[in-house]
Amino acid sequence: MIVERFAPSPTGFLHLGHGFSAITAFDAAKAQNGRFLLRMEDIDTARSKPEFEAAIYEDLRWLGLAWETPVLRQSERMEHYNAALSQLVDMGVCYPCSCTRRDIAESLSAPQEGAAQQFGPDGVIYPRTCCARSMAQKTSADAVRLDMRKAVALLDDLDKAGYTEIGENPGWQPLSPSYLIERCGDIVLARRDIGTSYHLAVVVDDAAQYITHVTRGADMAPATPIHVLLQRLLSLPTPVYRHHRLIRDDSGKRLAKRHDALALRALRDAGWTAQDVRTAVKP
Repeated sequence: MIVERFAPSPTGFLHLGHGFSAITAFDAAKAQNGRFLLRMEDIDTARSKPEFEAAIYEDLRWLGLAWETPVLRQSERMEHYNAALSQLVDMGVCYPCSCTRRDIAESLSAPQEGAAQQFGPDGVIYPRTCCARSMAQKTSADAVRLDMRKAVALLDDLDKAGYTEIGENPGWQPLSPSYLIERCGDIVLARRDIGTSYHLAVVVDDAAQYITHVTRGADMAPATPIHVLLQRLLSLPTPVYRHHRLIRDDSGKRLAKRHDALALRALRDAGWTAQDVRTAVKP
């Protein structure tokens, strides 16, 4: 059975792009008599607000969507993320990192670096300043990073690994060790202020909810190889992925939560119907 999900963060109001993603996942599940689940990705407790979560439910119901209950909440699942992190630590593919964003920026701007900064799914690629540290040296002020070189080397069958993409870019997508090392780098697995990260939490939760198909925007496609790598390291199943086109504003910029004029609640207040939303996002 197909199991789709929509996993917003309650850190702002849903906009037209969120609506497109939710509708796409819901329609795909409904067409196959599958299941549609909702997940609150609220690990960032400082920015997540009850009023935004309530607005998400209201907006999705307005769109005519229905989901199974109870809704999974990431803020209630830290023990599961900690267990996955411990598993990766035991594999020897993690190290503690004390670098702040300023430290990283200063390191990469040093004249001896020479080359231009490289950017990956998480922004600027970490220069591996702390990679020689062991987990025994970790303090409460440290984040935990994945040593991508060690992780890639640990999977001797990585040349056969990959994932299936459907939708606008269909086909088998092989994992590339060089892409993971050079274009993704040593990603954060556990932030010092949160205790986990999006990358780790999303693969743990997709497995826990038996997600078979992940529908999300094309902006997330560069991170998918990271998720597939983590799934293989943790012996978790790999879903089918659909990365749909992004909804953009009149100037061509992709929508963000600051686009208040295109928030679903603003459109509703302006007289839009759920069908108007579907018409607006139709290719």
